[in-house]
Amino acid sequence: QVQLVESGGGLVQAGGSLRLSCAASGSISSIDSINAMGWYRQAPGKQRDLVAAITRDGTTNYVDSVKGRFTISRDNAKNTVDLQMNTLKPEDTAVYYCNTIPSFRSYWGQGTQVTVSS
Repeated sequence: QVQLVESGGGLVQAGGSLRLSCAASGSISSIDSINAMGWYRQAPGKQRDLVAAITRDGTTNYVDSVKGRFTISRDNAKNTVDLQMNTLKPEDTAVYYCNTIPSFRSYWGQGTQVTVSS
């Protein structure tokens, strides 16, 4: 079984920055065995959406709403996937999760809350 643990969330004012980290452990020896990892977010009353993705070779993709502000990275040696979030906006407020792409239901962790005040 794979465990994904997110951390780094918090309360920040609009225009501020946060860095989220996802640590993988369990039955995988390394996230290098996983082709694509992603960060997802779920705002209150909304569905969970993928916002940033990174493949094994480092290719990244972002939804338009975070392009130029968020940067996803992975460290296969440390089994971590990070999300650097800059110029945060109130609409970025959500619980952020990491998972594979496509996601596996059993891999969802508790997520980390990001709240951006105006």
